[in-house]
Amino acid sequence: MFRKYKLLALIAITVLSSFTFLFIADWEISKGYTIHFDGKYAKGSFSDLSGLITFDPENPGAASFDVSVKVASIETGNDLKNKHAKSDKWFDAEHFPEIRFTSSKVTRIDSAYMVIGMLELRGIKKEIAIPFTFKPEGGGSHFYGKFKVNRGDFGIGKTNGNDSDSTMVEVSVPVMSKN
Repeated sequence: MFRKYKLLALIAITVLSSFTFLFIADWEISKGYTIHFDGKYAKGSFSDLSGLITFDPENPGAASFDVSVKVASIETGNDLKNKHAKSDKWFDAEHFPEIRFTSSKVTRIDSAYMVIGMLELRGIKKEIAIPFTFKPEGGGSHFYGKFKVNRGDFGIGKTNGNDSDSTMVEVSVPVMSKN
């Protein structure tokens, strides 16, 4: 009799444990996402994002973000500005073709989340925090965040001694579950 209960308990634990792993999803970045930026000297968007996002809204501590964007996909609405932004004076797309973010921690804050990690631009890494929301939509979901980046921290453009020249970055990423 005891052996029967022990076997049932083992089966129940195994089944319940497997549900924990089923809800942690790997998310594939869909087409149509936007990364907008708006700074003192330029505004525009990037259009080539890739990477892996592992996220479960009920277990943010198990989440991870490893995403990058191709610098060459910058669009300011002005061909001369695009060329200048890709040059060695700004992003230096030839030597640093990607901007990359890798998370180290994700937490829940009220009805939203905060991801902390390393942002790498022009070979320089700085820790940043990005508040974001996660909303299920139809067959997929949507990550949305907004944060500021100080371009002087990454050696981007001349700051004329003003290291507080920051740019607002808005990220809107639709995703589909890979699980």
